Amino acid sequence: MYDPQYQEFRGRLARLDRMHRRGYGFEAPGTIGRSYYTRQSRRRIPLVRSLGVIALCVIVVKAVILSQIGSADYNERLARAEGASIVQQVSVYIMQIDPITEWTATQLRAIMSGLG
Repeated sequence: MYDPQYQEFRGRLARLDRMHRRGYGFEAPGTIGRSYYTRQSRRRIPLVRSLGVIALCVIVVKAVILSQIGSADYNERLARAEGASIVQQVSVYIMQIDPITEWTATQLRAIMSGLG
């Protein structure tokens, strides 16, 4: 007896077998398939961006210290910290007052005076 639904079913099975033999993978719509479980590649933070974040943190720390103790005290402490080793010289050079740090410190002072 001829059943059109059975013939359609057999045709779909034959198509799936051919696809399986050729190495095709498939996912039915609305199901959680293999692509759901594959790990997405994580974007890495570029070196330039991470160095920028470090520089920004250094500037903020310098500005907070400068706004708390004042420029005269800050320069005096830098003079005392100067030493003979390369590490001390580099750290004093990095911690010197620059225009960005000075501007940020004045903004912090204005914010703190408005709060207190």
